[in-house]
Amino acid sequence: MRIIITTRIYRPEPSAASFFLGSVADALTAGGHEVEVLTAKPLPGQGEASRGERVKTFPVLRDAHGYVRGYLQYMSFDIPLAFRLLFSRRPAAVFVEPPPTTGAVVRVVCALRQIPYVYDAADIWSDAAAQATSSGVVVKVLRLLEKFAMRGAAELVTISHGVVDRVRQLGVTTPIDVTGFGADTSVFGYREVPHEKLFIYAGTYTGLHGADILIEAFALFSETHPGYRLRFIGNGTGQDAMVSRATALGIAAAVEFAEPVPAAELSPQLSSAVASLATLKPGGGYEYAFTSKAYSSLAAGCPVIFAGPGPTAPFIAEAATQVPVGAAVEYEPEAIAAAMRAAVDAPLSASERQRVAVWTAEHHSMRAVAERVAARIAAVGSRPGSRTA
Repeated sequence: MRIIITTRIYRPEPSAASFFLGSVADALTAGGHEVEVLTAKPLPGQGEASRGERVKTFPVLRDAHGYVRGYLQYMSFDIPLAFRLLFSRRPAAVFVEPPPTTGAVVRVVCALRQIPYVYDAADIWSDAAAQATSSGVVVKVLRLLEKFAMRGAAELVTISHGVVDRVRQLGVTTPIDVTGFGADTSVFGYREVPHEKLFIYAGTYTGLHGADILIEAFALFSETHPGYRLRFIGNGTGQDAMVSRATALGIAAAVEFAEPVPAAELSPQLSSAVASLATLKPGGGYEYAFTSKAYSSLAAGCPVIFAGPGPTAPFIAEAATQVPVGAAVEYEPEAIAAAMRAAVDAPLSASERQRVAVWTAEHHSMRAVAERVAARIAAVGSRPGSRTA
């Protein structure tokens, strides 16, 4: 069976979406399917993408940080995608990764060619946009495009029941499968590296995440435990304000901001850190979201300190009954600082970290998730009416 994956971001670009989509492609090819990926041309020097699938790239506009992020950048991918998909050899099914603009393009082309598609509804983009812009028009248009993309799909796949509830609130009745999320355990794993006096926040940080609270928390923590560092690895908004706040609190020398790195480079950093940090800001309309960066941290044997609402806290509480995965606390600087002190005062041993990594690989591997997603895509492509060239 021939399957096309459409996505603006794909391996080797470092991101959770890249890891996930690459794993789905691997699962499909392992199942004997022919996979073609229509994606953006990666930045120079990022390496090769293919592990058996055919990867077809096209130049796109990127922002100042090198990412395909922003409406103009999305258009630079979506407009050529319409023609690439329209004139490609007919697949049995298409798997589409947001943004919703890409989903809308895929719906139109697939309707013209009578090809079913599966939409990855891991997040509700219009909810995120409502927190990132003050323009009600932008949010309304994005909401319409998102619902248009989801309603045209044969099926949706998502990471949690919280997203399912939100999709239904938006009036979308398309069948949806909760396939979960996990860590790419072929890359993320525990390594016996020297431990550092370090906390890591790895991933995107925006107003929705509320990662700026970590500056306040780290300042409180440093009052009793000097000599530690806080490292942000990733990209996002508000970095200048975070740097200014760290300077005002006298901790600027201990707070680092690093560009995203490939998973193979991030994993040993996590293994060396005291704990990773993750946040979700309350009241942002995004409380249903799961903080998926926790999986990669745990796969590297690094405990997680999570602050905020949503399904991540119950996950950590349940997992902690089996292995020492870290702690979930209130979204308050004092609570986060207290959790950081507890992690430093009673650090995990090498054997405990290894146990966390093994448990994560057994229960939350990206491979298992990708196989579930691949099974849904193949099922959609096998339905009566789907034809291959």
